[in-house]
Amino acid sequence: MAKKSKTQEVEAPVVETPVVKTQKPTKPKWEIKDRVYNLKSNKKPISYMLKSSNIYWFDEEKGYERELKYCENQRTPFVDEMKGDQRLAHVVFRNGTLFVEKEKTVLQKLLSLYHPHRGNIYTEHKPVEEAANQIEILELEADAILAARDMEIDMAEAILRVEKGSEVSKMSSKELKRDLLLFARNNPVLFLELATDDNVQLRNFGIKATELGIIKLSSDQRNFLWGSNDRKLMNVPFDEHPYSALAAWFKTDEGMEIYANIEKQLK
Repeated sequence: MAKKSKTQEVEAPVVETPVVKTQKPTKPKWEIKDRVYNLKSNKKPISYMLKSSNIYWFDEEKGYERELKYCENQRTPFVDEMKGDQRLAHVVFRNGTLFVEKEKTVLQKLLSLYHPHRGNIYTEHKPVEEAANQIEILELEADAILAARDMEIDMAEAILRVEKGSEVSKMSSKELKRDLLLFARNNPVLFLELATDDNVQLRNFGIKATELGIIKLSSDQRNFLWGSNDRKLMNVPFDEHPYSALAAWFKTDEGMEIYANIEKQLK
């Protein structure tokens, strides 16, 4: 008889999975430099004293509010970390501005990080951020002015009617173009919003039709009627602006037929 061969069991090697250590996010390093703070809304009083005691900052790590105080003889603005006498110092803006030297780190951190009036009464002057904001505003102005320059007169009238009302009906095309460019420059965000809102032109269409007597709005502003025979066209839903409701109605099947009819009369 043939002998059965014994199969030798081989243990698989154990592979250890390396432990990946996740690096904890580090707090941004405090930059030591001179800093400038300005009162908001372009206020420039001869002097303005900012509250420097009996103010609080909520510490999320500790879970409670911590009292703040500016003392020139202390190394921290937190009262619970202060040692010895506390000589309170005033924080005074002159002509709307406060310049704080880089050596006064405690005052800078109080104003830049913890003070409850930061962003409400005053802001820190940050040239890089302000330049970025200015670039964004200038780009919006450029986009708005270019759009206004190439805009057709009917759309220009529709947008200006939002701003000026029925006055636009008496304006020449040159006056419309001028005021449109000024509107685009002075309020580029609103201009670009209106330029991409198709309801603006439909509202203007409805207003023009009303001014010419093709349709009319009832005295209670609840119904639009044909101007020739007082036949009712549509009901204005409660709490809606009549011409906004009319613009939305022009997009319905029934409204599109009426729109086409009015358009022929306007031509």
